[in-house]
Amino acid sequence: MKQKRLKTIVIGGGAAGLMAAGRAAECGAQVLLFEKMGRTGRKIGISGKGRCNLTNSAPLPEILPHFGRNGKFLRQCFDTFFTEDLIAFFEDKGLALVTERGGRVFPKSGKALDVVRVLNRWLNRQRVSVKTDSPVTSIIVQDRKVTGVLCRGKEISTDAVILATGGKSYPRTGSTGDGYRLAAEVGHTLTPLRPALVPLECRDSEISRLTGLNLRNINVRMYINGKRKGQEFGEVSFTGSTIGGPVILTMSRAIVNYLERKDRVSLSIDLKPGLDDKQLAGRLIRDFKNRGGEPVSSLLRGLMPYQLVDFCLQSCKIPADIDTQNFPAAMRKRLAVWLKDFRFEICGYRGFNKAIVTSGGISLKEINPRTMESRLVERLFIVGELLDIQGDTGGYNLQAAFSTGWLAGSSLNILK
Repeated sequence: MKQKRLKTIVIGGGAAGLMAAGRAAECGAQVLLFEKMGRTGRKIGISGKGRCNLTNSAPLPEILPHFGRNGKFLRQCFDTFFTEDLIAFFEDKGLALVTERGGRVFPKSGKALDVVRVLNRWLNRQRVSVKTDSPVTSIIVQDRKVTGVLCRGKEISTDAVILATGGKSYPRTGSTGDGYRLAAEVGHTLTPLRPALVPLECRDSEISRLTGLNLRNINVRMYINGKRKGQEFGEVSFTGSTIGGPVILTMSRAIVNYLERKDRVSLSIDLKPGLDDKQLAGRLIRDFKNRGGEPVSSLLRGLMPYQLVDFCLQSCKIPADIDTQNFPAAMRKRLAVWLKDFRFEICGYRGFNKAIVTSGGISLKEINPRTMESRLVERLFIVGELLDIQGDTGGYNLQAAFSTGWLAGSSLNILK
């Protein structure tokens, strides 16, 4: 007797949803994907500044800590489908990849839309029926088991649902938090939702003078209520009254929570991390001696980007017209301190429209990590950014989306 094909509805056409739909079809399911936007993969298409950082080549023991305390939930998922599997998946489908600094993996073409094209072609080959402009407004559950969904007022029956609508970040791509409501309506618990991997707002309005400044190879220390709580090395950028860049985005995961608790947050930039205090003091003495008579601004251009010179002089209360020959020792010491401790207070953070991912989500206690199936509703699978899992920048979040989607699609086999 021929086995009946399991009818599966996937809600959401982002990274997790596309992967789940294609994999479920590969495993023999009859798959219908509903995407509320006019096309699938819109968030993938703008990720990584349009280049799409697919994953990271670091080994599993190094990757899990990038997801914080909830990272352990992904261990079994990553055991099923991990970095090497994702790389092989795309390369087998003709997408050449390249690994860059920090283990970041990108399409060799540098075009995120190539990733979307590969996934859509794969779904087409697997005979997945994709319905765009089709928002799902509710999941129908009877006796704690999924029986259908409601889309545009019409009830559509199904044997299983994979919920993959994404979080609330970049709402213009369709990620407006619909999945949280759908999950809550069938009994799931949500942890607080906040923007994550998001630019931070500075209290000092003078910071806006640094718009366009990018600092590389610097160290940033985080202070909470005056106590040092962590540090990161890398790149920082300034835009208006906000500060961003990879280092800041990574730190923002913790800082947003501190700000919500009304803690006092400040950041300290070490512009010369390769020199300790004594070495820097010695260098300044030599520079001032060797370049006696020059304007101090000229000397400073050899120590920092030119955009930072005037800001430094003002912060250190150094007259712009003073020359190096008549430079007081006390003023030089003040300069040395500032170079190692350029500090400013953080007063807020940008909203979901500027956040890369959403912090918080559906409680992991309510999801089976071996299958991604809900522990509350039979045959409901929840994947991707909807889950209370957030990684650092560097390809980690997309890997989690692809892996949870793959596992959910594969797990349909156990329902047959």
